[in-house]
Amino acid sequence: MSEAVNGDAGTYHGEYKVPGGKLLVADVTVHDGRLASVQLSGDFFLEPDDALEAIDRALEGASVDAATDTLIATIQSALPPQTEMVGLSVPAIATVIRRALSRTSDWGDHQFGLIHRPPEPPLLHMALDEVLTREVAEGRRGPTLRVWEWDRAAIIIGVFQSLANEVDSDAAAAEGIEVVRRISGGGAMFVEPGNTITWSLIVPETLVQGLTFVESYAFLDDWVIQALGDMGIKAWYVPINDITSPGGKIAGAAQKRINGAVLHHVTMAYDIDADKLTRVLRIGREKLSDKGTASASKRVDPLRRQTGLERETIIQRMIDSFAARFTLMPASLTEGELERARALANDKFSSEAWLRRVP
Repeated sequence: MSEAVNGDAGTYHGEYKVPGGKLLVADVTVHDGRLASVQLSGDFFLEPDDALEAIDRALEGASVDAATDTLIATIQSALPPQTEMVGLSVPAIATVIRRALSRTSDWGDHQFGLIHRPPEPPLLHMALDEVLTREVAEGRRGPTLRVWEWDRAAIIIGVFQSLANEVDSDAAAAEGIEVVRRISGGGAMFVEPGNTITWSLIVPETLVQGLTFVESYAFLDDWVIQALGDMGIKAWYVPINDITSPGGKIAGAAQKRINGAVLHHVTMAYDIDADKLTRVLRIGREKLSDKGTASASKRVDPLRRQTGLERETIIQRMIDSFAARFTLMPASLTEGELERARALANDKFSSEAWLRRVP
């Protein structure tokens, strides 16, 4: 399903939910390595009416190997004067063509398993992400939404971050805060039981095939934006990995790809002890200045303040929003998965070599 067309004759189908926009669908026919016909459709708005036909015609004859930039230029040159697009864009059209040619899967092609267990230690959470991503990659487990519960406060640093540069280890030890390193990139996270909402979305890479790395973040976070909107929160995606609102940042995401599976995990602030955060994390002035704010405490706008809802209520509403859009069924860890995760937590994630791989 993830193989590229590579010139094979046939008809191919691709879908792309434009982040913050509408659903865009492409049905293309390929002959001798070129697009023989293109039919775009969706719930977007486009004026004038003949713009759609002009785009379809312009793409006919394009090579199946055409780069995204080439497709964008082809589409742009075909647009009638004063074309208006609402809910889609020229880059989005190029993206859905690439997704069709890459033989992608879509959300509706999958049944997602929901795992939501009692509070567990940070090291086990790190290990579970790796184990479950490998299980999805090997086809032993279907796509999975895992909601985390924390049994203690922790700082989780990105795989490429310097421990010394990011964490005040003495302050963290004095506060009783555990420090661990995850397998994905991105910045440090400060989490506390009751104050944090965290989940992992683990999917086959076919779901994001044809998307750039940045586009995949927006694509996998789009349901979150919609779920927050269901709760009355105006939120939007900020490249590369933030979800924000008028009051400030709500959440941050990170990704790791393993053997054909994508791990996309997100941490949202339900509430925050900003003073403690600034004591244990070394947040430099340059990092703060590029966010246009003077202090770390002003960068985050917790969901508790925005919604007035209990944390558990927000989690359930997020789950309900996901289930309303896609197929979601209760799932559980197997004994084998849990055993492998415990071993990995002890052997890899608790080791000084892993924690200090970037001193």
